Amino acid sequence: MAQAKKAGLPKNLIERAIAKGKGLSLSGKPLQTVTVEAMLPPSVSTIIECQTDNKKRTLEGLRLLVKEAGGTVTPTSHLFERRGHIILESEHELEEERVIHSILEAGALDWRFNGDLKSVSIWTEPNETAAIGHSLSTSLGLRLESSEIIWVARPESVIDVEDVEEELPFYETIGTLQHSSNSLLANREIDRLEEDSSVLAVYHNAMPSDATPFAT
Repeated sequence: MAQAKKAGLPKNLIERAIAKGKGLSLSGKPLQTVTVEAMLPPSVSTIIECQTDNKKRTLEGLRLLVKEAGGTVTPTSHLFERRGHIILESEHELEEERVIHSILEAGALDWRFNGDLKSVSIWTEPNETAAIGHSLSTSLGLRLESSEIIWVARPESVIDVEDVEEELPFYETIGTLQHSSNSLLANREIDRLEEDSSVLAVYHNAMPSDATPFAT
């Protein structure tokens, strides 16, 4: 909390984060996970995950946002698969060969070194995420920045970002949101749901043609 205050975060955001960590809303009500699957123009598959203390109102709000964006609420999860996603960080540049050797030994599915070579993203089977994250963090002496279960688009369902942009200004319809490049939704629409829900992530199947299936 001290670091958050030092960083100048508003008090209400700090209180919301504390309550969320306890599985509660600011009002003290238990949070529920809400998932909405939808297609957004021009045929971009999405899965929207939220936490809320009012499931009915949040579902109604999300469905309205999808409709206003020209999309349709419809099953899309068959176009995705669950994967574990781990991020390990170091204060110094990583020794690629050593890290790759450890990742392969741990049984991970895929990996990607990030820009400054001081962090690496790793994808795993969902049931192996915690064990692999702990094992690699310990053996390599790296900080476990995050470890979570996410949705990733199946390779055969991926849409080239360039094709999407030609057909419709996709990134004008849904602006960047939250902690990963695969979390997208219009910021102006999120403001309208802020009191009702907390958007955890919005996964989609639009990515650059040179990206790997897991590096979304």
